[in-house]
Amino acid sequence: MKSIQLKLSLIFTILLLFISSNAVADNYNDTIDVFIKSDAVKPFFNEAYGYAVFPRVGKGGIVIGGAYGTGRVYKQGDISGTTTLVKVSVGFQLGGQAFSEIIFFQDKRAYNEFTNGNFEFDGSLSAVVITAAAQAQASTQGSSAGVSLGPATGTQAETNYTKGMAVFIHTLGGLMYEISIGGQKFSFTPTK
Repeated sequence: MKSIQLKLSLIFTILLLFISSNAVADNYNDTIDVFIKSDAVKPFFNEAYGYAVFPRVGKGGIVIGGAYGTGRVYKQGDISGTTTLVKVSVGFQLGGQAFSEIIFFQDKRAYNEFTNGNFEFDGSLSAVVITAAAQAQASTQGSSAGVSLGPATGTQAETNYTKGMAVFIHTLGGLMYEISIGGQKFSFTPTK
């Protein structure tokens, strides 16, 4: 019985990730515009050495879960390559979710760390969640939160770089009992 449940969970997760990650083709500029409208995010565009943008990441699971998304990496304003986000997890989780993600690199060292081979977030990095209903900083270290009607209004959670990186997430839809960025793995392919 457990074997059947695990297989069904895996099939559901793969189907959900496939549908949600392919629902939007190429909307990098639209995604960047959403993040720029946030007062908490806007300064990072002016100060960061570079950033990675994922217009849509699909995440889902029933006990076994996963996330998948593709993105672009920018270095000092120019596209330097493409990236893929993958996460597989086992544990208490239920549901599905789609979100946009942006990762800012404070300096050349952080950019190089992300773009050299395979990079993985550890549990100490936090993300600021920017949604239409509430903003909260998800962190293992604890922090602040604010409530507003969207990214262009109200007070949002403040964040700083951790280990040279700052991460923001904009929820696009769905409901999932588990959200974390720890364990996300990234691959990078430079542009020719």
